[in-house]
Amino acid sequence: MKLRHVYLTLSLLGILIPFFFFLPWLTENGVDLPLFFSELFSTRVGGFFGLDVFVSAAVLFVFVAVEGRRVAASARWLAVAVTLACGVSAGLPLFLYLRQRTRDAGLDRSG
Repeated sequence: MKLRHVYLTLSLLGILIPFFFFLPWLTENGVDLPLFFSELFSTRVGGFFGLDVFVSAAVLFVFVAVEGRRVAASARWLAVAVTLACGVSAGLPLFLYLRQRTRDAGLDRSG
């Protein structure tokens, strides 16, 4: 199995596994952002994980902008959109897939 396929598989798992737990909440409560954030930050442990994900997403956005430009990865905007919609667990491996696909095609400008 090629590395890019591993990254793509991890991205799909990064969508499916978290949403397996989130969709029942979403079905029950709808898109209630105040309730979502209230429950996310209702404990210090929840706050820790929530803020960890927010910081990780910010780091990923910088990485996508810099590294994506450096290697000329196509559709790098998709990794940002997937991160915003699904989370870092889907967006990071998706970007790594896009970057590896560029490298495998010999289009990597980084040398």
